Formats: sequence, structure tokens, C-alpha cells
Amino acid sequence: MSDWRGMLDAVVRERGRALFGYAYVLTGDRDQAEDLLQDALVRAFRSGRRASSVEAAQAYVKRAIATAFIDRARRAAARPVAGGDLQDWVAYTPKTPDHAPRVEAALDLQSALLTLPPRERACVVLRYMDDMTVAAVADTLGLAQGTVKRYLSDAVGRLKEAMPEVVFAESESVPVDVREGGAR
Repeated sequence: MSDWRGMLDAVVRERGRALFGYAYVLTGDRDQAEDLLQDALVRAFRSGRRASSVEAAQAYVKRAIATAFIDRARRAAARPVAGGDLQDWVAYTPKTPDHAPRVEAALDLQSALLTLPPRERACVVLRYMDDMTVAAVADTLGLAQGTVKRYLSDAVGRLKEAMPEVVFAESESVPVDVREGGAR
């Protein structure tokens, strides 16, 4: 088996569930998540690219998932579907009542995430669910840090309106070098 095939097999075997979960959080739909993951794996391994480790390959596939998700959203926006938009779909999607409040809260959060534009959603998922720094999110999505901060600010504002009970961790602080006797 060639190197890239062995790496693909290892990534799917060892990290497939985590990658599927990431795709599912972005799409909100099992079938779409499976398709998105498949597209990302094809993108990541179609050129026979070699990765140095399973972690490196997973990071590459995650970036391909985010890119494919944003590309799909752009294509969908360019070709609107008759019968409404995402907002209408979210508003009329029946929510299944559940006995567990945590499951209900997760579904509500998922619905709120689905109302965000694709780039904002990708930034929120990477920052708060993958616990990445703003710099890492910017690097992963190929955006400027200021752009990521703006997307996060706008998205968190919308999510707080929809779900005031959800608490988002404050943004990263800037390290300050304090020296005795003032600056030198």
C-alpha cells in the first residue's frame, strides 16, 4: 500500500469519528456531514500528498472540511433553492422534545449555529468547540486575525440574542510584560 493510502486509512480509522463530529457541527445534518467529510478526504488525499503524522493529516482534513463547507455555502447562495432560505428552514424545522435538558440545549445551540453565516459559524466552531486560539482559527481558515475577531464578535452577539443562557469565554488576553521601575 502506498504511503498516502496508509495515512488515509490511519486517519479514517483513528480520527474518523472526530472528523465526522466536526463536519456534523458545521452542517447540522448527518448525511451532509458524511458528504462533507468524504469531499474533504478526497481533497486532502487526491494529489497523493504525504503527511508527516496522523495529527498533521487530521489538521489538513479539518481545514479541508472548513473550506468545503464554506465553498458549499457560497455555491448554495449563488443558486438559491425555491421555497425559502436557511432562516425559513430553521424556523419551521420541528424540534423534538427531549427529556434531558442538556440534549435540548444542545439542539437549541445547533439551531442557533445554523442561523449564522458559514464563515462566522466556522470561526465559532473552531474557537469555542475546538478550543483554538484566534490566531489558530485565522491560520486554519486563511483569514486575518482581525477578520476572525470581527466574525466571532458578530456571531457571539447573535448567539447571545438567541440563547442568553449560554456563556462564551472571554477573548484571549494580550500578554503584558511588566517590569519593575517602569518600561526600559
